[in-house]
Amino acid sequence: MKIEPEQCKVDEALGILVGKWKPVILLHLLTEGTLRFSELKRLMPGITQKMLTKQLRELEDEDIINRVIYPQVPPKVEYSISDYGTSLQPVLDMMHKWGTTHAIHIEKKRNSEELNDAQ
Repeated sequence: MKIEPEQCKVDEALGILVGKWKPVILLHLLTEGTLRFSELKRLMPGITQKMLTKQLRELEDEDIINRVIYPQVPPKVEYSISDYGTSLQPVLDMMHKWGTTHAIHIEKKRNSEELNDAQ
């Protein structure tokens, strides 16, 4: 498939996925299924409540996740991956695979450079 550089939409896709927490949120929802806000927060101890709220809203605005509010006290809110959002599964899988390969590549490169520097 030939992509004309001026018509490239990679930046469009990255705009949705970029962020420290968005891929993690998506992977939790893809693997765990429907989760409440507190469950997501517990699964990601390093994220603040404010940041989790922001990331979830952005993903919801892009129709990547669903948000369901149950009218009860206290309020119950559940998040799940949307049908459209499931189309990101192969993209995330491929990015994970590439990231793993890249980490190994960089580690080998650094080890090689350290070996050369020691000689």
